[in-house]
Parts: sequence; structure tokens; C-alpha cells
Amino acid sequence: MSSGCLFCGIVGGEVPANLVAEGDEWVAFRDIDPRAPSHVLVVPRRHVATLDDLAEEDDALVGALVRAAAEIARDEGLVEGGYRLVFNCGAGAGQSVYHIHLHLLGGRKFSWPPG
Repeated sequence: MSSGCLFCGIVGGEVPANLVAEGDEWVAFRDIDPRAPSHVLVVPRRHVATLDDLAEEDDALVGALVRAAAEIARDEGLVEGGYRLVFNCGAGAGQSVYHIHLHLLGGRKFSWPPG
């Protein structure tokens, strides 16, 4: 756990969150500032600040996050209408909490390019 990290606090049960699902390596909860009717964050239990801090041995962790998001999308009824998965890396890309997290967004039409 990283001291002062909001998502570490949620993972550790010290900060309340609207939990959606959890696994051995990850926790998923609703975003407090949703950008779509369904907006869930999937975060690893272990603190990793940015995607740039991932190592080769983290490949399975990232796969677990993506797999979890797809399962949650099915549970949320998002598959037929489509959904989007987003990782932001760094302030310029919109990362505001420095603990990697995968955004699962669905329940509305998305445009391309995003931004």
C-alpha cells in the first residue's frame, strides 16, 4: 500500500466505495464522477503508480484487469450496446489518481476519437 493513495485506501477498506466486484488481484468500484451511465474502475490490489511502472512480470495482472472489466461489462448488460475500456497514463492524459486503474464505460454511444 502506498501512503496517501486514494485507491490503496479503497482496496484496504479504509475509504468507502461502491464495490461492484473483486478478485484476488483486483477490486472494482463505481466512479464517483461517472462519465457514462455505467462507469466502473478496476484497480489492482497492489499499488502501481502508472502504466510506465509496469514490468514484464505484471503482464498477467494487466490481463486480469481487462478480463475482470469484460466480465463486469457482461454483468452490467453492456455487451450488446458496446463498452469502452480506458487506461490514462500521466496528467496530460487525464490520470488524476496515481494508482493504475482501468475505466469501464458503457450505457451510451461513444464517439471517436475520444477526448
